[in-house]
Amino acid sequence: MKELHAERLAEGKPFTRSDLNAAIMAGTVERVRPIAMTVVAIMAGLVPIMWSTGTGSEVMQRIAVPMIGGMVSSTILTLIVIPAVYALIKGFGLPRAPGDAVPVESGISKRTSTSALDRSQAAE
Repeated sequence: MKELHAERLAEGKPFTRSDLNAAIMAGTVERVRPIAMTVVAIMAGLVPIMWSTGTGSEVMQRIAVPMIGGMVSSTILTLIVIPAVYALIKGFGLPRAPGDAVPVESGISKRTSTSALDRSQAAE
C-alpha cells in the first residue's frame, strides 16, 4: 500500500478509496496461498483424528472438532473480515472518487457544494 501511495504522490494524484481497495486486494491475493497451505495441512492432520474409532478416540475427537472449527473461522477472519475492517478504518478520510479528491499539497477542496441553507438564502 505504501508503494501505491508513493506512486500516486509521484504522479501528482491523490490516494483515493479505489486505490486503497486495489492495494488491499493485491495484499489479500498474496496471502491466499500461504494461508490455504497452512489450513489444508492442519486439517489433513485433524480429519483422521475426528473419524477415528479406536481406543481414546472419544477424547481426541472432542479436541479435533473445535480445532477444525477454529481453522475455518480464522481463515474467514484473515481473508475476509480483517481486510474489510481495515478498508473501513483507513478509507474513512480518503476521497471516494478521483473527481472528489483533494491534492495533499493544497489542502483546499476543489468541490463546490451548496448546503440547503445557502440555497434558501440565494432564493431570497
